[in-house]
Amino acid sequence: MRAATDPVRMVPVWDRFVRVFHWSLVGLIAAAWLTEDLKRVHHWIGYTVLALVAARLVWGVIGSPHARFADFVAGPARISAYLRDLLHGTERRYLGHNPAGGAMIVALLTAILVTCVSGWLMLTDRFWGSETMENIHEVAATVILVLVAGHVAGVVWESLRHRENLVRAMITGRKRA
Repeated sequence: MRAATDPVRMVPVWDRFVRVFHWSLVGLIAAAWLTEDLKRVHHWIGYTVLALVAARLVWGVIGSPHARFADFVAGPARISAYLRDLLHGTERRYLGHNPAGGAMIVALLTAILVTCVSGWLMLTDRFWGSETMENIHEVAATVILVLVAGHVAGVVWESLRHRENLVRAMITGRKRA
């Protein structure tokens, strides 16, 4: 246990790309919802989101250590074990994303990709006016909102549970060692 006078050692975790990507995505997803009736603006927001996600997928392979998918994408057994520990209050703290957080990132990126691609497909000759494609787009967009609510709840829970401000960490890029 550290003494009250000991400084807290902070270490870099989230690189600039990850932070700019995250907050840009927050703003753009909100803007997409607000501009649903402004089709031209809505479409360009969608293209921008798609480009950001494509860049994030590349960064997930070549980026800094905690940005790489290999660091936080876990299999079902590891996710289940983490959730079981979470229910018992014995989950360990992770410097990067925990297994549940990693699963949330995969789910969010997937829902965002489905939303973007289905939106783009609705503008093509083949799917112009397709009710099925419009339904896919709307359901995927709604799934994003549900996942965002779960993501925010998880961030609040982890911040309280481990006594660290994860929002600040996503702004500064630094967390307690």
